[in-house]
Amino acid sequence: MRTSVSTGELLVSEMWLAGRVALITGSSRGIGAATAAAVAAAGAHVVLAARDRAALDRVSGRIRGAGGQATPVPTDVGDEAAVGRLFAEVERVGPLSALVCAAAVLTPAPFAGTTSALWQETLGVNLTGTFLCCRAAFTAMAEGGGGRIINIASLSGVYATEKFPGLAAYNVSKFGVIGLTEAIAVEGKEHGISTVCLSPGAVDTEMLRRANPALRPGLTPDDVAELIVALLDSPLAPVSGANIPLFSNA
Repeated sequence: MRTSVSTGELLVSEMWLAGRVALITGSSRGIGAATAAAVAAAGAHVVLAARDRAALDRVSGRIRGAGGQATPVPTDVGDEAAVGRLFAEVERVGPLSALVCAAAVLTPAPFAGTTSALWQETLGVNLTGTFLCCRAAFTAMAEGGGGRIINIASLSGVYATEKFPGLAAYNVSKFGVIGLTEAIAVEGKEHGISTVCLSPGAVDTEMLRRANPALRPGLTPDDVAELIVALLDSPLAPVSGANIPLFSNA
C-alpha cells in the first residue's frame, strides 16, 4: 500500500516494501534478477538466492551500485538443508516480510524420453524448492505478524491453455505451484499471510531461449518484475490464493 504526504510541491510516496526484508529466489538471472532489482529500488533489503554464486554477486553488485541493499546467499532451493541455511541468513538480515519464488529449471524432453533424473530435478527445483521456501517463510512470517508471498508458475501450468510437446515435467511442476499457492492462502489467512501466483507466458529469458530458440516472447523480465512490485505494494489479502495469467505486454 502507498501512503502519500503532500508538502508544498513535494509528494512523498511510501511503499509497503520500503525498509522491509524481501527474499527473491532464482535471482541470478531472468525474472528473479529483474525482480530483485525492482524490489530493492522500492526500498527493501533484498536477499538473493540462486545456485550460481558468480551471477548472484553480479546482480547484488548492480543493486548496491544503484544505492540499494542486497545480500547474496548461494542456495539450491531443492535442498532442504540449504534452504534452512538460507533462512538463517535471512533472519540475520532482519524479519522477513516478502518472498518471491522465481527459481526454476526448464529442460525439454519427449515424454517417453523423460528420465527419472530429469523429472526429479525439475520437480525438485520448481515445486519442492518453492514448497521448502514457502514453508520456511510461512513460519517466519507467522511469528512476525504476517507477510506476502508471490510464486512464479507458468501458463504451461494453467488448465486449458495451449501446451507444447517436451514439457511434461515442467508443466506438472507449475500445476503444482498453482495448487501450493492456493493451499498457503487458506492457512495463511489467520496469520496475516497473503500469497498470489503469477503464470507468465513466454518471457524473454536465457532459460526460455535455450529451451525454445524459435519462440518469440511477448514479455520481458522487467514486465513481470514491475507487476510483482505493484502487487507487493498493494493489499494482497482480498486476492490471496489467486493465480494471475500473463499473456503479453502487447
